[in-house]
Amino acid sequence: MDYSKGCFIGRIWDNSKNGPCVIKINDGYVYDITSKEIPTIRDLLELEDVKKYLNTIQGIKLISVEELFELSFKKNSEYHLLSPCDLQAIKACGVTFAKSMVERVIEERAAGDPKKAESLRNHIGGLIGDSLQNIIPGSEKAIEVKNAFIKEGLWSQYLEVGIGKDPEIFTKAQILSSVGFGAEVGLNPTSNWNNPEPEIVLAVNSKGKIIGTTLGNDLNCRDLEGRSALLLNTAKDNNASCSIGPFIRVFDETYSIDDMKSAQIKLIVEGEDNYVLNGSSLMSEISRDPEDLVSQTIGRHHQYPDGFMLFLGTLFAPTEDRDIKGEGFTHKIGDKVTISEPNLGELINFVNLSTACPKWEFGVSSMIKNLSQRGLI
Repeated sequence: MDYSKGCFIGRIWDNSKNGPCVIKINDGYVYDITSKEIPTIRDLLELEDVKKYLNTIQGIKLISVEELFELSFKKNSEYHLLSPCDLQAIKACGVTFAKSMVERVIEERAAGDPKKAESLRNHIGGLIGDSLQNIIPGSEKAIEVKNAFIKEGLWSQYLEVGIGKDPEIFTKAQILSSVGFGAEVGLNPTSNWNNPEPEIVLAVNSKGKIIGTTLGNDLNCRDLEGRSALLLNTAKDNNASCSIGPFIRVFDETYSIDDMKSAQIKLIVEGEDNYVLNGSSLMSEISRDPEDLVSQTIGRHHQYPDGFMLFLGTLFAPTEDRDIKGEGFTHKIGDKVTISEPNLGELINFVNLSTACPKWEFGVSSMIKNLSQRGLI
């Protein structure tokens, strides 16, 4: 895409500094804007006027965006892309689309067994159908549907958070643990039924203001969560299981929150076995308003002094068979996952086991030490 239009920020690893740098994109080039004033992305997003600051700060010109993408695929390169967030909490919303809501119910009824999913999908899909479309969660109509499902013995905890008044909002990953463009993404090694989840991710500061947006892969182990919703942490939060990037696009006159609400996210999974899966997620079909999800995440009930990144959920739920008839899709090691959106770029990652992905070793204490050694804090 053309990165000369729009306001993009992010992070890179600079080998010469043995640590992360805050960057901006200008005219297709990468500029290091790390300073004592702005040592982190968190500090940048806390500014009153992010766009004004970016227009004012010159920074140090490094390389072109294209070169940065190429280097991010290589090991031990001078620079590579990191996830564009640092000190923010990483939160995620689940069951925010009607189609994915049905799939969560199927996972639950199948107890994580992909062999049972197809017959359940036909049965439950036939009963639920389009009855969940266009229902405002928590509304009188939603309560009527809820009561009807209870009567039919079909009520589920996933339908509760899908059409009830309270959304599902959970912690997806630990601070500084998310990976960026070009990195490996990790599956829990005990999982045999899993998939990518292409999503829009909001960048929100400590005041609850949505500053911009980016792309994310909320990698999910369906069999683990399907066995019990209490295994959500085991299914979702593993080494390298959260990918965000490539950059945060700051809202301005070229790209607004309304543009984000009409985003069309595309997914391509390319296996080393020549398998190809195409998918999509349309933000126009989300059941809950993104701004409402933000207000339910942050407020007097819960503060985030360093802000947070918020995954908004996905419409995508793969059901077509990959190998064995009736067992649907699951990842294989080496799968290339490309999540893209015309206004946000591409997020590319490669699937591996979480135990085989590079260990997460650069945490908050390491970052503080690095920034201190560089005279930035």
